Amino acid sequence: MLQKLEITTFKRDEMRDITREVRSVVNKSGVQNGLVLIYSPHTTAGITINENADPDVKHDVLMRLDEAYPWTHPKYRHAEGNTASHLKTITTGSSQTVIIHNGELLLGRWQGIYFCEFDGPRNRQYYIKVIEG
Repeated sequence: MLQKLEITTFKRDEMRDITREVRSVVNKSGVQNGLVLIYSPHTTAGITINENADPDVKHDVLMRLDEAYPWTHPKYRHAEGNTASHLKTITTGSSQTVIIHNGELLLGRWQGIYFCEFDGPRNRQYYIKVIEG
């Protein structure tokens, strides 16, 4: 089962918790044991898994990514001016895979799945592929 979802982001850099949406797709699929793949088809937006209990973690992650990849740099050459967004996406990755066990996502107690926007605000899409097995 493959599902395409839409997401609207509101900031240049933003981490949006999409765990509920992923769970919903898995539940609708009826798959009890397998994998779910979450994929972003964008070069300036990624998918990651991280803590979802304390909102300060998102703030700190985005702050450190900005420090590692500043928005402007005298040696950047990319004409669109969003090199930092591409670097952040390379760091987070474009997809994550989660085990489905007994119909549930096998995430750690504090883990959530995030859509990471690095060149917003934008209207984006991401895909969820549920694989039985």
